[in-house]
Amino acid sequence: MNDRQPIRVLIADDQEMVRTGFRFFLESQPDMTVVAEAGDGESAVRLARELRPDVCLLDIRMPRLDGLEATRLLAGPDVADPLRVVVVTTFDLDEYVYGALRGGACGFLLKDSGPQLLAEAVRAAAVGDSLVSPSVTVRLLKHLTAAPEQPAAPEPPSPREPLTERELDVVRLVAQGRTNAEIAAEMYVSLSTVKTHLGSIQLKLSARNRVEIAAWAWQSGTAGPRS
Repeated sequence: MNDRQPIRVLIADDQEMVRTGFRFFLESQPDMTVVAEAGDGESAVRLARELRPDVCLLDIRMPRLDGLEATRLLAGPDVADPLRVVVVTTFDLDEYVYGALRGGACGFLLKDSGPQLLAEAVRAAAVGDSLVSPSVTVRLLKHLTAAPEQPAAPEPPSPREPLTERELDVVRLVAQGRTNAEIAAEMYVSLSTVKTHLGSIQLKLSARNRVEIAAWAWQSGTAGPRS
């Protein structure tokens, strides 16, 4: 019998149809419950601060306050007790990914990705992980770093200490969208070893989650195959 409390989710989107669809699916999951909906960014921030949901699903384009600013207010570097935010976006909004990432988002989801990916994103965020899949984050980050028309992103920070070869291998796989289990299988190591490497990498890069690790990899040119 599962005695764990359900994952409490807040949904913020200016389209009622999207909110209804998300709520319908999430409420059908045995381990999730929707505690609030918001049609604009200001309401989303207010409700999130009041209710402290486990995961906030935020659209980017919303009235009164956009999803990027709402993300910064709820999960940004200056927030003492940040919430876990998954930004819901579309490919035509990928120029905003870097801003969302630096604002503290711990995941990215495309609206047309389907309900199963939505559930995966919520579950990953709830345990402090991130949904980093080739079809979502990697493509967006790669496009962002490669697009000459986009504003130049700040230079990636230098690691506090040099990363080991094994840690660099983990970084490359994270940037390619691998899960911890997939990294363990590909590197022929245990899951606990992967988690240990990730913890060390986060400390060295001052990264709060694997999304920031992936971003650093793409910005620094580390994401490609080992030479």
